[in-house]
Amino acid sequence: MGKKSRLKDRAPKKKRVPFVDRPYEGLKAEVELVAMREIIPAATTTVRTTEEYGNREITLVTLLPNVSAAVRRENGDLLVAVQTVTGSGDASRDLAALIIDALKLEPGGVIQSAPLPEPGPRLQDVLVDEELTLTLYEDFAYWVSEEEKERDDVRQAIEQTRDNVSPTVAVDSVRGAYWVRMANEFIRWIRTEDQDRVLDGLARLQTARSEGFDKDARFVGAFRACGLLIPVWQLAPGTEADELAGPMAEFDTEFSAAIASTEPLTPEEKRTRSGIVSRQVTLR
Repeated sequence: MGKKSRLKDRAPKKKRVPFVDRPYEGLKAEVELVAMREIIPAATTTVRTTEEYGNREITLVTLLPNVSAAVRRENGDLLVAVQTVTGSGDASRDLAALIIDALKLEPGGVIQSAPLPEPGPRLQDVLVDEELTLTLYEDFAYWVSEEEKERDDVRQAIEQTRDNVSPTVAVDSVRGAYWVRMANEFIRWIRTEDQDRVLDGLARLQTARSEGFDKDARFVGAFRACGLLIPVWQLAPGTEADELAGPMAEFDTEFSAAIASTEPLTPEEKRTRSGIVSRQVTLR
């Protein structure tokens, strides 16, 4: 067989999806989608597809059993996992492609893993653009229907999943702030402002020795996820999420002002900023 014939018989190469640093930008639920993808272990939310994609109701979840990508229950409910979507370079395209495939599932059907998609519709095209409310869980109880929860073996299995879930609670007074209990208690706060401006704001507050929302809280660094910066504070041992609503609402005003400031950083603030940057990690 000649070279030209061999080349002709090969399957055409897949087109790569262009990299998008901030994949959910423009969506009203950008913060919640980033939270589900990157920092919340167990949560659900309900979304709806546009008329073009059937005006269908879907439950987005953080994870599914056996790390499946999507499942349609026998009663017709469709669950799609956010954290198991493969990485093409555009998280919005990845999840949209999975949703489109999952809409074709019959009751009892499962998509075990999602293949890398080619360029195509993104979440901004597939979902109705609206604010989302997340429901957070202490275990993976959402994996089963209400009827199944009545079974003793199912209840026992759900209880066992608690060991795999770090208790996580949204701070009601500010958007995008999540308390988590691991070895210690922490706050992770998703900020939608430009990343460089957030770093400037953090540098200003740190240099000014601002006490922030809690005099016992300690800023420990920040990480990047889906194009947004997420500062992290370690809290005093035993601090509960409901203690932070008032203080964080007050601190949000100070923090937002520091981010919005256009004053050039002082030499000391620049050194502080460099220290913060050196401790960053990036999550895609």
